[in-house]
Amino acid sequence: MQPADTANPAIEVRIARISEMEAAFGDAFVALLGFEQDLDDFEAVQPVIEVLSSYYGSQEWFEDREADETGELPADLERGVLGEDLPYDLLVRYHDLAIRMLEVATRALKS
Repeated sequence: MQPADTANPAIEVRIARISEMEAAFGDAFVALLGFEQDLDDFEAVQPVIEVLSSYYGSQEWFEDREADETGELPADLERGVLGEDLPYDLLVRYHDLAIRMLEVATRALKS
């Protein structure tokens, strides 16, 4: 391979373009690897979300809330799941994220 003639303006443009595309490739590669792991994590938590979704607002959930309100549960028990806002917000966020993934995937497939 011969050394590049960097005095040639066309070569300088080519080198700049290749450098720009190499940076874009690196950014895309890192992002895709990260997204792949995140998607694996998202997929793995789906059964957990389904269990939580079934529990939230169920008869058991109402009974557990009542037990909490009447002081039957230990004071040191974490009980965020018995609130109305936190579980609801998590389930809405999950739903919104699933829709967003569909929209992003659709754009990716159309491009």
